[in-house]
Amino acid sequence: MLIDDVDQTIALANASLDRAKGSSKIVDARAEGLYLESLGISEDEKSGVVQLYNDGHSDIDPVVSFIIGATNGWSFKEQIGKLKEYPIPELRMHNGDGDKFLDIGCNWGRWSISAARKGFRVVGIDPSLGAIMAARRVANQLELPIGYVGADARFLPFREGSFDRVFSYSVLQHFSKANAKKSINEIGRTLKANGESLVQMPNFLGVRSLEQQMRKGFRGATGEFDVRYWSVPELKRVFSRSIGNTNISVDCYFGLGLQ
Repeated sequence: MLIDDVDQTIALANASLDRAKGSSKIVDARAEGLYLESLGISEDEKSGVVQLYNDGHSDIDPVVSFIIGATNGWSFKEQIGKLKEYPIPELRMHNGDGDKFLDIGCNWGRWSISAARKGFRVVGIDPSLGAIMAARRVANQLELPIGYVGADARFLPFREGSFDRVFSYSVLQHFSKANAKKSINEIGRTLKANGESLVQMPNFLGVRSLEQQMRKGFRGATGEFDVRYWSVPELKRVFSRSIGNTNISVDCYFGLGLQ
C-alpha cells in the first residue's frame, strides 16, 4: 500500500516498493522470503540473519533477532543475534474490548502484540516489507490475530473514522516536521469521532534531548532518520488542531524510546 510517486520518508521504503513490483535486481538470494534488502541493517547483520535462518533452531524470528538493535533507543543492542524472548512493552491504554487499534510504524510488532493482548483488534503499518513479514511470522507464532500492512504514515490506506485508537511510538520524531504534520492529520482523519490517540514525540527541553542537541552543536537534523525536536506548545498546537483535545505527559525522562 506504499505510494511510489512521492518522496519516501526512509530509503528502505524504496526497496520495499521494488520488491513489491517484482524487481529481481535487488533481491538478496540468500533468503528471498526474509526481504533482507528492506530491513535497513548492515551486511554483517544480514549475514547473521541468514545464519540463524539456516540454523532453524531458535524460537526467536531471525529478522527480529537482529533488527532488535534499533528497538527502544538501542537499549537492546547487546542482544543483537542473541535474543532469548520477545521484549513486549506494556501499553498504557485501558483494555480494548474489541476496539480497532492502529499501530503506526509497527516494525516487528512489539506494540501491536501488546495491544492484541489487551483485547484490541490490531492493524500495524510500516514501510519496511521485511519488518512487516517478520511481524506476521511473530504474530502467527504467538497465535495473535494481528493484521499488518506495508504503508506510509502520511497516506494511511484507511477510511475516515476507521479506528478507535491510533498509536505510534518513537516513529514520527524521525520525520521532517512537514511530514509529521501530514501524519498527525491522517491520525485525526482515521480516528472515530470519540477516538483516542497516543503518540510519543520528543520535547527539545528534555534532559536527553538537550544532551543530544548539544552533542550536534544544535545544528538540527542533518540525516534522513535524525530526530526532530519539538517544543511543548508546538506539539499541543499541532495535535489539538489535527486531532482534538490534547494532553501531554512525560515519557522516558532520561531518553527517547527507552520504555
